Amino acid sequence: MTTTARDRLLDAAVEAFAEHGFGGTTTRDIAARAHMSPAAVYVHHATKEELLFAISLRGHQEALDVLANATSDSASPVEQVASMVRAFSEWHARNSRIGRVVQYEFGALSPDHRAVIADLRRRMEHHMRDALVAGVDEGVLEVTDVRGTARAVLSLSVDLVRWFEAGGAHTAAELGRLHADLAVRMLRPSGA
Repeated sequence: MTTTARDRLLDAAVEAFAEHGFGGTTTRDIAARAHMSPAAVYVHHATKEELLFAISLRGHQEALDVLANATSDSASPVEQVASMVRAFSEWHARNSRIGRVVQYEFGALSPDHRAVIADLRRRMEHHMRDALVAGVDEGVLEVTDVRGTARAVLSLSVDLVRWFEAGGAHTAAELGRLHADLAVRMLRPSGA
């Protein structure tokens, strides 16, 4: 597959934002990483914030798709939770640079763009809440605060972007399995 100029700019922006933050990165920095002129940034994005929004939109949509796909093959609520946590953790480990940008630079988005991303985040949380509610209804999960628990369980995966580096002590798949196991053990009824 051929890499387009826009793809090179997005990849360069992810790297620059992940290393220096949105505020510490200039469009010149991004253009230099993409081996392009500074004017090339503006051919594809009117502002640096629009470039951040494109990255955030892509990252959040991919993560949402991961959660949606993880539940499609799982029959029981416990399997759904485990599958979502495993897949979400693996995605965050494999995409830790983009994950770092979309998680930590949310506040740099314009109000309109933040609203779009916040909606995607609510949709992610909704997938987990649905599985938790079903598990409580079936008596296979014990959850007193569904919304808080959904956020906490998803945060297991999201936190990986803060510290995960490829080639470390654990692979993305190993961390996915570990997090899935931890999540299920935390949510099982006492004595189960």
